[in-house]
Amino acid sequence: MFFIGILRKQARHCRQAGVLAISDGTPGRAAKLAAVVGSLLVVINQWEAVTGAGSMDWLKVALTYCVPYLVSTYTSVSKDMHLLREAEMARQSVHEEAQKTQIRQGSL
Repeated sequence: MFFIGILRKQARHCRQAGVLAISDGTPGRAAKLAAVVGSLLVVINQWEAVTGAGSMDWLKVALTYCVPYLVSTYTSVSKDMHLLREAEMARQSVHEEAQKTQIRQGSL
């Protein structure tokens, strides 16, 4: 039973991360960053092809744009998950403090 509880918690985190990855402007921000960084990397990595001295490797070009997109998305989701955990811990702390206050007031 303990193992099933761990799996459920991990599944909940994965589902939450998936929702965060496709919401709250994350895809748009990641796409903008990938466009800028990817373009710079394409110029650097495919310079011969850009100047006409060689052929363009389109798979490498596609991957050059995918990597910054995925890194940006991962960073954004990690930050959001961290903020959600902090908010939950703060909520828990407030709840515990309210319970302690009620117990003290009840015993007075």
